[in-house]
Amino acid sequence: MYPMPGRCSVCGDELYVEKLACPQCGTSLRGTFLPHRLSQLDREQWDFAELFIRCEGKLNRIQEELGLSYPTVRNRLHELIRAMGYEVGEPDPDEVRAQSVLDDLAESRISVDEALKLLNR
Repeated sequence: MYPMPGRCSVCGDELYVEKLACPQCGTSLRGTFLPHRLSQLDREQWDFAELFIRCEGKLNRIQEELGLSYPTVRNRLHELIRAMGYEVGEPDPDEVRAQSVLDDLAESRISVDEALKLLNR
């Protein structure tokens, strides 16, 4: 079996399901069924969603696993949220600033003392 595509490869519009069938007993159901939001995701988004669940939603663990910066991981999460049809809220400025300080510390651009001073402001 192949994963169900969420979009038409010709025009890009949403696809819907017309028939559901049981491979065990052969029962089938015909109609118009809307697929779940997750089926609308492309392969990369699906993989990110699985990783997000496996890492218990902790972006720093996803960051380590993928070898990407925190802002890049956060952007991928926002892309996933939008792909599922939801709006992304504005980021908390204090959280963005703190993560920037932590990124600088991780890249050895600042010392631990400097990071502590910046975080305590």
